[in-house]
Amino acid sequence: MKELYKIHAEMCKVFSNSTRLEILDLLRDKELSVIDLVKKTKLSQVNISQHLSIMKSKGIVTSNRKGKNIYYKLTSPKIIKAFDIIREVLVERLEKNRKIIQEIKR
Repeated sequence: MKELYKIHAEMCKVFSNSTRLEILDLLRDKELSVIDLVKKTKLSQVNISQHLSIMKSKGIVTSNRKGKNIYYKLTSPKIIKAFDIIREVLVERLEKNRKIIQEIKR
């Protein structure tokens, strides 16, 4: 059972980095090349490649070479489901904090 927790924690590390979250969101419903991701994130190819390597090692993305380009896609739509659930919890927390601040200001 402890091994399962370790693997779970390793996979969750993908969700603990803002660049990897941005990449996840960009790959939400499509396959993109490294070049596409560089253009959309405005980050260096080296930086994007490092994050994709981590995500691939955790089983989050898979790659496919087409000519000179390498394309990445999510291994499962459930990854985006987890992403969205975490985002919903965050939004709820921010709304609650906003309401508390409004109460204090009154």
